[in-house]
Amino acid sequence: TMALHRVFDSPRDAIVFDTGHQCYVHKILTGRQAGFAKLRQQGGLSGYPSRAESEHDWVENSHASTSLSWAYGLARGFQLRGQDRHVVAVVGDGALTGGMSWEALNNLATVEDLKLVVVVNDNGRSYTPTVGGLATQLTILGRQLTAIRTDRRYERFLKWVKGLVKRTPLVGEPLYGLLHGFKAGVRDVLVPRALFPDLGLKYIGPIDGHDEQAVELALKQAKRFSGAVLIHCITEKGRGYKAAEDDELEHFHAVGRFDEASGEPLELNGKRSFGDVFAEELVEIGRRDGKVVALTAAMEYPVGLGPFAMEFPERVIDVGIAEQHLVTAAAGLSAAGLHPVAAVYSTFLNRAFDQVLLDVGLHRQGVTFVLDRAGVTGPDGASHHGMWDVPTLGLVPGLRLAAPRDEPTLRRVLREAVAVSDGPTVVRYPKGAIPADIPAVAATEGAELLENPEGARILVVAYGLHGLALEVARILGQRGAPAAVADPVWALPVSAGIVDLASRFERVVTIEDNVADGGLGERLAAALQAAGASAEVQRFGLPDEFLPQGSRAQVLAAAGLTAAAIAERI
Repeated sequence: TMALHRVFDSPRDAIVFDTGHQCYVHKILTGRQAGFAKLRQQGGLSGYPSRAESEHDWVENSHASTSLSWAYGLARGFQLRGQDRHVVAVVGDGALTGGMSWEALNNLATVEDLKLVVVVNDNGRSYTPTVGGLATQLTILGRQLTAIRTDRRYERFLKWVKGLVKRTPLVGEPLYGLLHGFKAGVRDVLVPRALFPDLGLKYIGPIDGHDEQAVELALKQAKRFSGAVLIHCITEKGRGYKAAEDDELEHFHAVGRFDEASGEPLELNGKRSFGDVFAEELVEIGRRDGKVVALTAAMEYPVGLGPFAMEFPERVIDVGIAEQHLVTAAAGLSAAGLHPVAAVYSTFLNRAFDQVLLDVGLHRQGVTFVLDRAGVTGPDGASHHGMWDVPTLGLVPGLRLAAPRDEPTLRRVLREAVAVSDGPTVVRYPKGAIPADIPAVAATEGAELLENPEGARILVVAYGLHGLALEVARILGQRGAPAAVADPVWALPVSAGIVDLASRFERVVTIEDNVADGGLGERLAAALQAAGASAEVQRFGLPDEFLPQGSRAQVLAAAGLTAAAIAERI
């Protein structure tokens, strides 16, 4: 990053960071040191690039594999406008497993004189070790660099060349270029390099990404070329901090507060999460049913598939950061007679809606999607809130969706989901600790009653925010308006049972942890109207806006989703 800012003129030259996890040094170099005191907090510095923070940040969506398309568009736009400006895309080897990256690579090399430099930060990992044929090829190139680098004669020669670069740049820099040309020739003899050059890209590397001067010289060389250039940098994730270097399970991919000496988290509260329960139950299901397989998009441990992978390694498929491929591959696995469980963060399933609709839904394939981080997630901000899954998935004919309220409900709906063979099922749950068990006081067809006081004329239907719904009912009861609380368990499709139950009340209140427009409350209201029910429906959910970062409680409160605010409006 230091080399980038020395060689290129940001923000006139655009630096685009794929995903954005690697932008912290960039933020420091562009004058935002003080902001790290409130990093990822409400009103504080974003954990990703942010156009609101600085003109040096061009792209902020923080989802992987988009940088090359952004960079192509920017570079082509500057070119068409006659502007002499460079664009640099910094992309990890993990993000190169995504389909969009290859669509862009296929396209960007076809434009003559495009001022575009692609820097591949190759550390062999995304959340977990990078998978696939690309990873294998990059590893071969990286091993060659290591072999050359460990030769003492080469080290002495390189040191001499670098000294010459400092003393006499006009002589030293061309000599450095010839040195890398020699290395490339040796490499071509050892391994057919039919990777990036065959796509029409000029290739420089592999280079030691921790050698600032080497990276700087490579960038200068690339800047002089005409057309798209790819610089392959080999790095070590967590380099310089032993706790991070030794972290195989990627606890340091996204961290809270931790002890500086040991690297151990300081905020362990001993509470289990929905993801913990999912991890346990899937193993139990796998033991009983050999047809159940699991899929992940480079996030085996974050989504809770680690225990399943340990017991059934041959039944876990990691496709890399490629959600579209994941969903359609799941459809194929289902058609072959298996039952795939695709575990992803809610926000990432947005990227594969077409595949859910047409490859799984249209073909009525039995695929279970388990969506972690559903609803408001908090400090990651707008791009990571899982708030659009319900409105979009509700458009898929035949899709069944559940938002379990506690541990027993999660275990039950997961077992029911993997038993469905004629269409997609979805189990969604939020980030954070799983609440205490919430037993039903009564059950009707299509719903479970969690509260049912005498004389209730209001029914609160909870979709995911069950604890909040119970607190709303408690406040209403204190104010002389007793309310029942119902959990439909399976919210989609809207069942005749919940419609029949809701039609017995004067007022129906729906509360959901997703965008209210097109959400579950809207669907229940339409079903009640179609049934001729006279109940008035009042819907509460998230606004159709990009919500800023903050704690989950802060974001929900800002959206009006607190018990006091909802009760007052009722």
